[in-house]
Amino acid sequence: MELGGCCRTYTGVGIDWGSASDQQLWSQAANELAGEAFGELFERHADRIYAHCFSRTGSWSMAEDLTSVVFLEAWRKRTEVRFSGDCALPWLLGVANNATRNAQRSLRRYNLLLAKLPPLEAEADFAADTAERVDQERLAQHLLCSMGGLQQAQQEVLALCDWAGLSYAEAAVALGVPEGTVRSRLFRARQHLRDLADGSQARRLPLNRSPARLLAGGTR
Repeated sequence: MELGGCCRTYTGVGIDWGSASDQQLWSQAANELAGEAFGELFERHADRIYAHCFSRTGSWSMAEDLTSVVFLEAWRKRTEVRFSGDCALPWLLGVANNATRNAQRSLRRYNLLLAKLPPLEAEADFAADTAERVDQERLAQHLLCSMGGLQQAQQEVLALCDWAGLSYAEAAVALGVPEGTVRSRLFRARQHLRDLADGSQARRLPLNRSPARLLAGGTR
């Protein structure tokens, strides 16, 4: 088979990967065209998954690792899972939530172990990220700290709806809960952050601004 130009259509198969829906790509990901179909899904959604993982961890390197975990898990389950709707993003973000939750538990255990060890002498880090990336990680950590009073479920629904931009219905798919549960959790999470902002002199963060855009200097 040969690729047929910029639209990436397979000669003799007639699949235009760029215009195919996620549902169509997912169905193709279980057969001999799995590589191309899954590659298109990755191109469409990897950036959103990466931004979501970063907003939940405050670490670029961890977000990169988690993005790989998400798509590895998606590839592993490509013949088993049938997501609802035409877009795979809600299901992928649900996988990202689980991966992030597991990573955070592992990180807490690691930090507890690290705290019992004698401190190491400070050494220059010649492989450090640029100052901009470091500043972005600090800001992300600050945002995560502001969410510290929220329950895990409220943090997740806030990240999915207000930061990742999912609708209530899509967030319900990602979390595996009823849409009404998403609405109530989001209401309580937003109210908590409003109360926190009203009670402090810190600069308020608009709830509808994506951390990924904020950290990149965006306005939305």
